[in-house]
Amino acid sequence: MKRLDFVTLRLFVAIADELSLTRAAEREHLALAAVSKRISDLEQQLGISLLYRRPRGIELTAAGHAFLHHAHQMLNDLSRLDADMSEYSIGIKGHIRLHANTSSIIEFLPDDLGDFMERFPQIRIDLRERVSHEIIGAVRDGLADIGLYAGHVNAEGLDVRPWRRDRLVLVTPADHPLAARSQVALFDALDNDFIGLEQDTALQALLQRGSRGFDRPLRMRIQVRSFEGICRMIDRGMGVGILPERAVGAVRHGLRLATLPLTDDWAARELYLAVRDVAALPVIARQLVDHLMRCGGRDDIA
Repeated sequence: MKRLDFVTLRLFVAIADELSLTRAAEREHLALAAVSKRISDLEQQLGISLLYRRPRGIELTAAGHAFLHHAHQMLNDLSRLDADMSEYSIGIKGHIRLHANTSSIIEFLPDDLGDFMERFPQIRIDLRERVSHEIIGAVRDGLADIGLYAGHVNAEGLDVRPWRRDRLVLVTPADHPLAARSQVALFDALDNDFIGLEQDTALQALLQRGSRGFDRPLRMRIQVRSFEGICRMIDRGMGVGILPERAVGAVRHGLRLATLPLTDDWAARELYLAVRDVAALPVIARQLVDHLMRCGGRDDIA
């Protein structure tokens, strides 16, 4: 197949939007005869019909719908290329798309990214906070260069590397009966109401799995979107919660809370770094992967 030009791709998208050769020609500022010839030449080049020419307008064939999908993808890639190159022209030397879960953002990334951006001050990092299964989907779909997420999520087909560890603790009000203990098992806290994250988070799924097999259910009283929201509600005596130890330290200022290490095996949690293909990443994104892995190597959590 000969090379496709982007004028024809934009024209085909316009035809699919307008379902009319005439309106597409007006939209793209082309003569109707030129539009008709471009589409006919395209169909001849591909050896298939992309459009049904009806008396009342245009319809896409099955092949036309498939071509439209790829046309959108190629035009989007061109748009991203143009945006990336324009950043170079104004002095930005790279752009990295990083998706991370809440634990990673609160516990580790302020220091890790701060160090990296001191070394590369002209780099732009597009950081998005997402739950773990969304992060894996974004990496798979090419919407994120790098994903940082908690374990227990299926990442088959990706390049996955152990990155960090965090330890989960039981968080209670400072005057709670359990607060006097040095450590606790989840089973010992089941008489309490729990404040937790929403159901689709990796942490909440891990907590539900950890409570299976007990003769008493986990009483989830309130579910919110942030660690800080959980801690504030615990401070007001609404229940207890399970959170990463470092995350509690980052948001507990001014709150009267106690944290107790959990003795359950699953309380030592793995965080992972995922990419589709590290060799295919831009150079600066590969440098960030190497930097994050070095930072993870200094992790002193047992």
